[in-house]
Amino acid sequence: MKYPLLFLSLVLAACTATPAPRPGTPGTPGPDDTQLTGYHWVLQQAQNKAGGHIDSLFARADTPLQLDFSAGRLAVTNSCNRIGGAYTIVGEQLSVGPLMQTHMACADPRLSALDDAIGSRLHGQLHVWMARDEESPRLRLTTASGDILEFHGIPSAQTRYGGEGETVFLEVAADTRPCPHPLIPDKQCLQVRERHYNAEGIADRQPGAWQPLYQDIEGYTHEAGVRNVLRVKRYRLRNVPADAPSTAYVLDMVVESDNSGR
Repeated sequence: MKYPLLFLSLVLAACTATPAPRPGTPGTPGPDDTQLTGYHWVLQQAQNKAGGHIDSLFARADTPLQLDFSAGRLAVTNSCNRIGGAYTIVGEQLSVGPLMQTHMACADPRLSALDDAIGSRLHGQLHVWMARDEESPRLRLTTASGDILEFHGIPSAQTRYGGEGETVFLEVAADTRPCPHPLIPDKQCLQVRERHYNAEGIADRQPGAWQPLYQDIEGYTHEAGVRNVLRVKRYRLRNVPADAPSTAYVLDMVVESDNSGR
């Protein structure tokens, strides 16, 4: 399946929770934007105003709902569709604008209901509270109707690698190839080459030769016979051993996929 060029252009541009503290409670100020963007926020607990568990938010027990905050945008993953919208945070108030989502049909009706369950709660003004434990911070969102959603934070790549990273596009060939490795006999490597696009999403130069990639791309699982173009973050690593990679690649999104090589 090939994605249209327009899409690439857009790319460029269950337990009971303890009730959240009330706004203004001493020692519980809201987080700043840096603290929100430094983590992936994974849903752990959710209860309604009456204290009942919100089952509809846990339709995917193996992959809980996740919130990511970046550059004024909130993204929801692990629902049926990708959901996102703008946000602002001032003190203990998180304001979420109208959410937009993709329109993929889900065979499991619980997943469609999951989209509605999270979308109906992430809007307008929410009270926000954070427990600033560096090892495992917690985030609580309280809706206007009194629902309480509690998330735990997993450090983002930016936090783990200590910087913003560089956005690059990598084309990954449909098939891996043998590549010599002193410690791994019969190692197979992804074949990659960097791609370059202008502001309109049009390739502005010819890609170079295919090169073996001796390391994994975090978040990416290769499927044999499928060629992909990936938007990734590339991080320069410091003080690494002589035989270790000096860079790390983290998947941002798949922007083009072609399975015609199967």
